[in-house]
Amino acid sequence: MLKKDKLNIIRKWYPNAITTIDSVNKLIDFVEDTLELEPGQVMLADSICSDDVNSIQYPARAHELLGPFKMGGLDGFPFTGLTGMGAFASHVPDSGAVFIYYGPHIGITKTGTIGEIHRFGQSKNSGCCGAAKGALNKLINNQIVEGHVSEMDYQMNTIEQILFKQKNRILTAENALFEATEVIYEAIDKRINELVAQTTYNCKYVILMGAVLINSDTDMGSYTSTKRFDVINLATKERQNLVAQYK
Repeated sequence: MLKKDKLNIIRKWYPNAITTIDSVNKLIDFVEDTLELEPGQVMLADSICSDDVNSIQYPARAHELLGPFKMGGLDGFPFTGLTGMGAFASHVPDSGAVFIYYGPHIGITKTGTIGEIHRFGQSKNSGCCGAAKGALNKLINNQIVEGHVSEMDYQMNTIEQILFKQKNRILTAENALFEATEVIYEAIDKRINELVAQTTYNCKYVILMGAVLINSDTDMGSYTSTKRFDVINLATKERQNLVAQYK
C-alpha cells in the first residue's frame, strides 16, 4: 500500500496526521535549521503508553537524540511526575535543549476500524489503547467509583478517574473512544505543562510536542496527529506556538 493511501485511512479520523517518521524528521530539521543545534544536544523524553507496540513502532531516527527518558505509563500519562521531570532535566546538555513528546495513543486498522490494530503474529485484532478501552467500558457500565484510586492498580484507576470527570461529554460523543482519547490528551497536556512550569532546566530551549500517537497494523506503521508544538526560549522566557508546521 502506498504512503498516500495509508494516510488517507488515518486522516479520516485525524486530518492533520503524518507518519511518525516524518514527524521526527521535521523535528530534527527544526533543531538543526532553526535552533542551530545538533540532534545529540537534545535530550528526548517521551510520555507515551508503555504498550509494546510503541516500542516496536518507535522511529529509528529518534535515537539520534539523547534518551529517551520514559515518563509515561498507561496511555501516556506522565506518572513519573516531578521527580521524573527533574531527573530528566538534570541530564540535558548545558548548551542544548529538551524535547518532550507526549500524549495518548489509539489504534486504527488498515480497514479503518478505530481502537484496534493487527499485531504481529496474531490471528485477530486486539485493542489499542487497551487501558483506554477498559476504562471506557467501566465508564459505560457505571463501574467507576468517583475518587477510587488503589495502590494495586494506580495507573488504571487514574485513567478511569480522568474519564469519569468527563463522563457526559464522552458518552454523548459520536465515537466514545475517540472522545475519551481527546479527554486523556487534555489531561496529559495539562499535567506536562504543570510539570514544566515547576522544573528548572539548565539549557537553552524546551520543546513540547503534544499529540495523539496513532498505531496501525504491522504493515502500516504509526502516525502522529500534533496538537501542540511549543518552543520555550529559557533565556528570554518567550514561548512560541509553531504547531502549524505539523499540519
